[in-house]
Amino acid sequence: MIALLLSIVSATVIFVVFKLFSIYKINTLHAIVVNYLVACSCGLYFQESEVVITEIANNSWFIFAVGLGALFITVFNLMALTTQRSGLSVVSVATKMSVVIPVVFGLVYYEESLGILKFTGIILALLAVYLTSNKTANGLKIKPSNLIFPILVFLGSGIIDTSLKYLQGEYVARNDTPIFSATIFAAAAALGIFLLIVHSIQGKFQFKFKNVLAGIALGIPNYFSVYFLVQALRSDIFESSGIFTVNNVAVVIFSTIVGIMFFKEKLRPQNRIGIGLAVLGIILIALEKW
Repeated sequence: MIALLLSIVSATVIFVVFKLFSIYKINTLHAIVVNYLVACSCGLYFQESEVVITEIANNSWFIFAVGLGALFITVFNLMALTTQRSGLSVVSVATKMSVVIPVVFGLVYYEESLGILKFTGIILALLAVYLTSNKTANGLKIKPSNLIFPILVFLGSGIIDTSLKYLQGEYVARNDTPIFSATIFAAAAALGIFLLIVHSIQGKFQFKFKNVLAGIALGIPNYFSVYFLVQALRSDIFESSGIFTVNNVAVVIFSTIVGIMFFKEKLRPQNRIGIGLAVLGIILIALEKW
């Protein structure tokens, strides 16, 4: 339970940091690259056993971690593109609704239980995510030509969560979670640095120290959100379908509360209904376990 709560808190802190990005006009790509470097450093620091850099590639999970790292920053750029073309609400809904992918994977691949309480809780949670994340008055409006981008965000986010579940169960030893996470972030950072080099060649890069500070502020909770999520998946508090559902929905609730308290965000009636359904969904999932 502690690991799940800490993962939720870490993810909520990420939301706060991103909100501050817009206030202080942070270059998001620059901060994201620094964030990945910081998150990688956290993984190396918290690895209990001795880390031999040249031997990391010998791990069975190495190639998967590199692929995940590339997917991390690719999905980030897709999210930025989707925001520009269709708005923040579309990105928020696509990202959070992607929880259906690891949930279905857990139910099918691991043959996890699906009683009436859990099924109802998951359905309510998905509806809650949509209602709470959608901040527009008339629902989501997407031009047909732009539909591919939120679909890719949905698929990419879902594949990341599903891969984390699969790899931690099949390839990653419990003590190797920090170095596994560090490798993912290192791969993402490497691709991000390549993008910055391209921007520099094109004359689009401008160094600002505030972007570095923003990246540091983002990198620490980003590392722990992944680390504690993996630890929660290793626990027996819920099956993975329950873990992902509760994690995503709780992050939506906490982020919404923080937005109201500290950023004076307004809630529409649909958002209030969504929060209520989210709480009910979590309760139903918990009741089936206990």
